[in-house]
Amino acid sequence: MYELIELFFFAYRDFVGDADRLLEAYGFGRAHHRVLYFVSRRPGLTIAELLEILRITKQSLNRVLRELVDKNFVEIRAGALDRRRRQLYATPDGERLALRLAQVQTRRFASALEQLGDWGEESALAFLTAMIDPQKRAGDAVSRQEPPKRAGQAQ
Repeated sequence: MYELIELFFFAYRDFVGDADRLLEAYGFGRAHHRVLYFVSRRPGLTIAELLEILRITKQSLNRVLRELVDKNFVEIRAGALDRRRRQLYATPDGERLALRLAQVQTRRFASALEQLGDWGEESALAFLTAMIDPQKRAGDAVSRQEPPKRAGQAQ
């Protein structure tokens, strides 16, 4: 098991390292990436929902979110039905950055899965799902549908 643990650390280091280099140009870090990722993937996400997904404190989110808003990557809007509920949306700049980050990470996944052959993606999905605490899986449900294609997005 120690070999798997070690490989997981190294894989994670390289997986996030690809994005880290891109984020540096904006003065952003991994927390910014996580927020931008989920806001981009789930337009209209509320702050409360984002806190639940990331399992961080409101104080931790506020700093990161404020920077993303101030640099025009995320916008906060009053909810359509309940104006007290603040909903998050990626701006066009935020969508572009989220796409660039996803592209570098998608390339790494695609390369690794290609090396594993036909069973690779199914096994990887099963393994990563099994790594999530079973009581928390429902809240962490991953959308199995393709994200909507955006202007300039690779097919």
